[in-house]
Amino acid sequence: MTAATTCPPLADRVTKSLLGYGVIAGPLYVASVAAQVATREGFDPTRHAASQLANGDLGWVQIVTFLVTGAMTIAAAVGVRRALGAGRSSAWAAGLLGAYGAGLVAAGIFRADPSDGFPPGTPPGMAEPTWHAMVHLTVAGVAFIALVASCFVFAACFSRAGEGGWAWFSRVTGLVFAGTFAFMASGAGAVAILSFTAAVVLAWAWMTAISIKLYKGVGM
Repeated sequence: MTAATTCPPLADRVTKSLLGYGVIAGPLYVASVAAQVATREGFDPTRHAASQLANGDLGWVQIVTFLVTGAMTIAAAVGVRRALGAGRSSAWAAGLLGAYGAGLVAAGIFRADPSDGFPPGTPPGMAEPTWHAMVHLTVAGVAFIALVASCFVFAACFSRAGEGGWAWFSRVTGLVFAGTFAFMASGAGAVAILSFTAAVVLAWAWMTAISIKLYKGVGM
């Protein structure tokens, strides 16, 4: 058997490579944030958002995390489009996921403000937001809406394909993410922040699972 008969077509290899970024983006983001939460002095996960890790002497770690995982998510979105093929649903699913990735990149460029004692030396409470913090909040909101919408578009695609389990996984992820984001935005306190943190982990797990599923289906 020759190498030509065992090597997948170039188009399939490219698609799988792109989807591979979707597989590793979530674990990379979660591992980076978890390590910072465990080691950054003054950071309290019941009071501070992960975005605030972009401040202080080690703030560059979170900035790089946003930029790298955002770029990986955009690459995965291109892979999704290639894997799902032509069609309006495919375009929307990939486009919305790509918009979420772009929002992560923008979150790395426009930092959230220090607040409520983090980094150490920051006064308690919330100060008047800076312009870059306002941009950060805006792009984060748009990115979260895009992610939730992407979950429901994927759910519709899976439902039409007769894959009910994947459709419900996508719907539940979107509902949980949207609900906990609204809960956190209401200012309900520690429970709201921790529930949204759990929803972020769920959303990354969903993207990883979707990327693996599509990766396995390429060329079949």
